[in-house]
Amino acid sequence: MSVTAIYDDTKARRNALMLAVAQGLYGTATTMQVATASLVGIQLAPDKSWATMPMSTFVIGTALTTVPISLLMKRIGRRAGFILGAFAGMCAAALGVYAIYNRSFVLFLLSTALMGVFQASASYYRFAAADMASPGFRPKAISWVMTGGVIAALCGTLLVMGTVDLLAPVTFAGSYAAMGILALACIGVLLKLAAPPPEQVRADAAPARPLLEIASQPRYVVAAAAGMVSYGIMVLVMTATPVAMIGCGFNVKDSSWVIQWHALAMFLPSFFTGSLIIRFGVERITAAGMLLLTAAAISGLMGIHFGNFAVGLIFLGLGWNLGFIGGTTMLTSCYEPSERNKAQGLNDFLIFATTAVASLSAGQLLAGPGWNAVNYAVFPMVLVALVMIGWLVSYQRAAALRGQQLHSPK
Repeated sequence: MSVTAIYDDTKARRNALMLAVAQGLYGTATTMQVATASLVGIQLAPDKSWATMPMSTFVIGTALTTVPISLLMKRIGRRAGFILGAFAGMCAAALGVYAIYNRSFVLFLLSTALMGVFQASASYYRFAAADMASPGFRPKAISWVMTGGVIAALCGTLLVMGTVDLLAPVTFAGSYAAMGILALACIGVLLKLAAPPPEQVRADAAPARPLLEIASQPRYVVAAAAGMVSYGIMVLVMTATPVAMIGCGFNVKDSSWVIQWHALAMFLPSFFTGSLIIRFGVERITAAGMLLLTAAAISGLMGIHFGNFAVGLIFLGLGWNLGFIGGTTMLTSCYEPSERNKAQGLNDFLIFATTAVASLSAGQLLAGPGWNAVNYAVFPMVLVALVMIGWLVSYQRAAALRGQQLHSPK
């Protein structure tokens, strides 16, 4: 027998606000890593084609731990799982400082992979906010959490510029030390999170369906695809941008400013994305995100001036926000409470496996065909996503029509 989930929007609002702060601290740390990892890679890698490998190991570390962390949180609870992830971030930052001081590319790759554990756990902040939210408040709860990224956008690149030579003459070591402090602060916030214990989740849960049955739902397939395309394109272009800018004669400060504007564009719309989804529908908002990702690629293809990089990454951030929050919102309607851990875990594994491939491809595309190839790669991925969204809308309309015919009076 299915048990109706108990929603508490008062607690959901408090949780969303706490998780927004945690998202801001985590996001600041990872924004710093995004802005510096490839540049550290240039210094430490044996070959320039491996410069983006630290970003790739960061995403691979995330992909490999998304499912285990989700299943672990089913046993130990959201709060404990989140704290464990933030502790991994502290360890990753400390290892990063050590690797930079000792000029060890291998240890630096291990550091960024371990930072991926932090990202894997933090990727569930948005789902934790939705756990106790009613269906009507759920898009806003998810969106509220993502507003924490505005803190990251404002502080991340400023901290990079303020700490890049903090431990001079060892460039970037100070930035990784600062990342460790941010992870510690995140633990302090998460200790106050009012997450339900795992026993309550199991008591309230409906019998779980097999994962294949959940994942084969048309809505789940499209939701996962939206997340994969949004995140994959964002990581592909964002990973390549700092290296491409350095190759075009710009400096670290220039690329840091572009990353900051990109991060602002990623998270600032979160203040109203939830409301837009409620008003216009999740499918339309997700499709709009895909079109903005296309605009980012067009900007990149139009030239290699500072404005092209800046405008392109702003469009990239906006497109990611609408596509990713839209996909997340779609996904939350595809499972029962007892199914959430494995359903969410598979979704995030697919997303971060895609981003791992995207980040690995970024370095190879830059070293081979070049910056234009990175932007051309966006178009087929967006086309696939738009076709799938259109298919879902048609499928849902047909299903609704069949339902009306079935229940119409004779």
